[in-house]
Amino acid sequence: MNITTAAIALLCASLTQVATATENRVLWYDTPATDWQTQALPLGNGSLGCMVFGGIENEHIQFNHDTLWVGSEKDTGSYHALGDINIKLNHTAGKNYRRELDLSRAVHTITYESNDTHFKREYFSSNPDQIMVFRFTADKKSAQSGTITLTDAHDAKVVAKSNRLTATSDTRNHQYYYHDKALWPDPIILNFESQLLVLNEGGSVQTDGNTISFSDCNSLTILVSAGTDYSNQRAKGWTSAHPHKRITANLDTAATKPFADLLRNHVSDYQSLFNRLQIDIGTTPAAKLKLPTDARMRTYRGKGAGPGEKVVYEASAAGATGEPDPDLEELMFQYARYLMISCSRPGCMPSNLQGLWNNSNKPPWRCDYHSDVNTQMNYWFVEQANLSDCFTPLSEWLFSIRDVRKEQTLAHFKKRGFAMRAENGVFGGSTHKWSVGDASWLANNIWDHYAYTLDKEYLKTRAYPIMKDLFMFWEDHLKEIPSPDGKGTVLVAPDGWSPEHGPKKEDGVSFDQQLAWDLLSNFAKASETLGVDEKERKKAIQMRDQLLGPQIGKWGQIKEWMVDRDDPNNKHRHLSHLIAVHPGRQISPLTTPKLAEAAKVSMNARGDGATGWSKAWKINMWTRLHDGNRAHKLLREMLSGNVYDNLFDAHPPFQIDGNFGYASGVCEMLIQSHMGQIQLLPALPEAWADGQIKGLRARGAFEIDMQWKDGKLTEAVIRSGQGSDCILRAATPVTVKQNGKTVKMKQLEKGVVSFPTELGKQYQISPHTHKN
Repeated sequence: MNITTAAIALLCASLTQVATATENRVLWYDTPATDWQTQALPLGNGSLGCMVFGGIENEHIQFNHDTLWVGSEKDTGSYHALGDINIKLNHTAGKNYRRELDLSRAVHTITYESNDTHFKREYFSSNPDQIMVFRFTADKKSAQSGTITLTDAHDAKVVAKSNRLTATSDTRNHQYYYHDKALWPDPIILNFESQLLVLNEGGSVQTDGNTISFSDCNSLTILVSAGTDYSNQRAKGWTSAHPHKRITANLDTAATKPFADLLRNHVSDYQSLFNRLQIDIGTTPAAKLKLPTDARMRTYRGKGAGPGEKVVYEASAAGATGEPDPDLEELMFQYARYLMISCSRPGCMPSNLQGLWNNSNKPPWRCDYHSDVNTQMNYWFVEQANLSDCFTPLSEWLFSIRDVRKEQTLAHFKKRGFAMRAENGVFGGSTHKWSVGDASWLANNIWDHYAYTLDKEYLKTRAYPIMKDLFMFWEDHLKEIPSPDGKGTVLVAPDGWSPEHGPKKEDGVSFDQQLAWDLLSNFAKASETLGVDEKERKKAIQMRDQLLGPQIGKWGQIKEWMVDRDDPNNKHRHLSHLIAVHPGRQISPLTTPKLAEAAKVSMNARGDGATGWSKAWKINMWTRLHDGNRAHKLLREMLSGNVYDNLFDAHPPFQIDGNFGYASGVCEMLIQSHMGQIQLLPALPEAWADGQIKGLRARGAFEIDMQWKDGKLTEAVIRSGQGSDCILRAATPVTVKQNGKTVKMKQLEKGVVSFPTELGKQYQISPHTHKN
């Protein structure tokens, strides 16, 4: 068979594109990590995760399980570390060292040479097999010798038997200390255990006290499993069976499988999620792609690429004076998707302040579920980025703690439904200040999962019960006062605050008002969709329409309080009075242009300098205000000044909400659907003039591929997941075809069309061209 020159060229171009794409899904470094927070790299299967250092003579792996919490129904408590694995090897410092995390496979690989021997390690955390796997090989026989120790972070005794190490204990004597004060009312006691199993090919393995020694092995495979007896069932005391049998079975079963099968199962499972979305927002020169990730970060920051240079991570804008690197911006986006898959799977706990990864039993801010922005930010992007499966841990957790919160809300406020304090744990314990809008803010996330999936069973069994509880709270909590404009009366939330600053208690704070508007709107829509509670639905609509809405203040800003006291020099990181812009929908350039302009005034006053998660929120704010260039400026500043070399977000310290908020901002630049219509490229920055994305999702259960050139859409494909009508806003007229046939559209308003879709069908969107 003859192969034409054109075909060869096409094949070569395709292979080059694949190679470049693969290279751009890898974080890699030419030295081992020495710092947990800024250099080590994460692995996780949703519940079981670790941070890898990649040392040559001494390998350190710190690991966690997402249910290892201390706390109670009264106190938040905190998330704890589980343990450490230390592996001493008979290697000297090697040349050609490389450690890399391949986001396309969720595999950490370490390679180097020592004494003319090529060594390779492959690490991963498997969801199908519920184990972590650490594989050591070399190109020469008998090259692996050393020792392995398992350390429990709570000083549990480690027992060695044959080729297995086991650490078992409980949380009975472990507390959370806040400013050196022990907090431990009515503790929930959890049992926990970790096991490590060593499999060798060639050589020998033996135990010595609590250490496993291995000598002259051709290869070595270490399997680790861990867990607790936590249950999300309050009626069962938050506990289930002791984890020992489950953990032992995980290891025994995995030990019967070849390494290749364990790896194949893991990669297949992981890629079923990760491969749903591909993105290309520009091309980085090949020479730069070949740099280690920390060197690329230095060139991006504009601080030079010298080895060993110390980088200061600031809470203000560090400035983005370095060289453009669109592939690094893509890598940061896909890294967020990797982290979410690794720390939030069905059946697991939701992502906390550090995702799954925490190396301390006195972690910053308890490593908890902060509900005044941080937990919500973690889940803004999951639906958009085609990771809907990863959302369910959040709804399951919130559903599980409802009764605890209802009891405490009734005791404190004497009102139905529930509210939350700002800090929250796995058992419903909630501390710090009461922040009554927080639960409704979380319910925004809960509603969005339905809006993207149109899953009525989820709406009926999870989302609606939560939202109905919150409707009852607002029904009891809101009070009627004379309108500030002297025209009638309005409803306001009493005794509120604006996180995390401002008066301690005050009526009509914008934070509460805007979240009540969202909750009542979503509850009414959910009630209508399910065909239930018509009386309550009408009451919710009446209450929403009577709420004091966003107000413009004396210097043109969105007022944070009912009293016009906003300081134009206030640079606080929280943007609590602008929730109506993002993640809400009460303020939009499309429907409320004057309020949108006032929101810009407020945003400009707050400035661009911010800590990591706040910078991410500002990116999202500017995309909702349709200023893609301002959003990209902040994105560059965030990646330059608020991100560590391992691409963890710097609050500081590390907080994963910034990683996830960044990804949300990227999605919002490319597609927005919160206003009841799909808007393509609503905030595309000039820096991303040419690009494409495949697998982005929009509300209404739609999945979208699109390409653009010179800042304009060239083509798009919309796939219908539920057969709902598609309402599309486009900058220029478009033609819609299905299977080559033109689809009849209905003009709703200028630039907005509607057309019916069929379940599972895809529709081609192209700019309409007129013939002369």
